[in-house]
Amino acid sequence: MSQSIIKGKVFVVGDNIDTDQIIPAQYLNLVPTIPEEYIKLGSYAMCGLPDNYSTRFIKDGEVTTEYSIIVGGNNFGCGSSREHAPVALGGSGVKAVIANSFARIFFRNCIATGELYPIEPEEALTSIFKTGDEAEFDLEKMTITAVNSGKVYKLKSMGDVRKVIDSGGIFEYARKTDMI
Repeated sequence: MSQSIIKGKVFVVGDNIDTDQIIPAQYLNLVPTIPEEYIKLGSYAMCGLPDNYSTRFIKDGEVTTEYSIIVGGNNFGCGSSREHAPVALGGSGVKAVIANSFARIFFRNCIATGELYPIEPEEALTSIFKTGDEAEFDLEKMTITAVNSGKVYKLKSMGDVRKVIDSGGIFEYARKTDMI
């Protein structure tokens, strides 16, 4: 992935967004290593969200989202261990998920696949950002800026995780560092 600033619109979700909401089970037959199916998988990202989300994550007729950053609450990515969840988000165009906390397996799958950055904020952001807000996420400074207000919020360090995601996932990282 390897970029230090991610700019774009934010999509805000609440607590306990599970893998069935991120990518429903009926789409797990898509094989992400096949380019056409990777795109198709991405086009279904977040289609399992409840109806109370008035904004569609991916507009009708589109295959990618206009939101490059998801801001979430607690326990993002809970549920099954499907690797398809971060892959679908990456395929849809998401670059980062900033959530109060992550389900452990989702967090690990983000790192293993290298699809997106899973980051925790220093303070909850779900009541600060609204869906559609413009934001700038700086990986070097570990901050996210609300573009309209100019207010900057601190994010927790990713440590060595960033190197793995920047490499494109655990296997690419292992190749680049002569582990395999």
